Amino acid sequence: MARRAAVALTAALLASSALTACSTESPTPGSSPVAKGSDGAITLGFAQVGAESGWRTANTKSVQEAAKKAGITLKFSDGQQKQENQIKAIRTFIQQKVDVIAFSPVVESGWDTVLKEAKDAGIPVILTDRAVDTKDTSLYKSFLGSDFVKEGKSAGEWLTGAYANEQGPVDIVELQGTTGSAPANDRKAGFADAIRADGKFRIVASQSGDFTRAKGKEVMQAFLKSQKDIDVLYAHNDDMALGAIQAIEESGKKPGTDIKVISVDGIKDAFVAMTEGKINVVVECNPLLGDQLMELARKVAAGESVPARVETVEGVFPQDKAAAALPSRKY
Repeated sequence: MARRAAVALTAALLASSALTACSTESPTPGSSPVAKGSDGAITLGFAQVGAESGWRTANTKSVQEAAKKAGITLKFSDGQQKQENQIKAIRTFIQQKVDVIAFSPVVESGWDTVLKEAKDAGIPVILTDRAVDTKDTSLYKSFLGSDFVKEGKSAGEWLTGAYANEQGPVDIVELQGTTGSAPANDRKAGFADAIRADGKFRIVASQSGDFTRAKGKEVMQAFLKSQKDIDVLYAHNDDMALGAIQAIEESGKKPGTDIKVISVDGIKDAFVAMTEGKINVVVECNPLLGDQLMELARKVAAGESVPARVETVEGVFPQDKAAAALPSRKY
């Protein structure tokens, strides 16, 4: 009997000790949040758009390398350019109780429900590269990326400058990005705003090329058949521009000369095409967001305040600057 009592007392003491130890891992009400990992490590769930372009591949690599360097555990999901895949990944991250969720939304709308689920679970969200269309900005902590409207305006301003002494008309075809995505919407709006004041600039055809090289070529082939005169191609990213260049060459025309080519992103292949005279100007969009994302993830996991918007520094590269800039391109 005495032996059973001693065993019971020992078990009770162990249980009490375990409860005390567990209680130290959770913050008391009003205190700063702490990382969930027992070793203080942060787990970041990242839902990527996909691998539709050279830009996206560089972006993914930057995030993966930066997480490893920062000692942050990365749970990575490739959405394959489908919103439903990204929503499923975010819900999985919530179930896994990651410390922070980051994602590049494939389209702007339709995120409120899953973002509210993350908020209710106490998991902060960071938007990278692309924004969401929501009235409730408390559903995410920060946006990290580019000003797509500004990129579109820069493309349009280069065009108006290049044709300042031309009488016109100047017929433009536009290869849009993925329908409903932030870069497609904003680059279109910024470009249209920049050329609106001069009536000689006319967008005669505009269609999505889904940010891919193959689709860019396919849509450009259709433009060449349907439009008698094309003076300028404006592509929302380099991969579509490079696909379109193939179509232009196959039609017997000379890209960069017969049809001026304006593109956005700044991947190495585009700079090579500029040195060959096939692209006239590239507006840069920097994909190397990894280090900045890890810094933001650490801060929001610790409950620190962060800026609502963090923008990357970017430039405009006309053809005559391509050769000098090419050796230093990292993606």
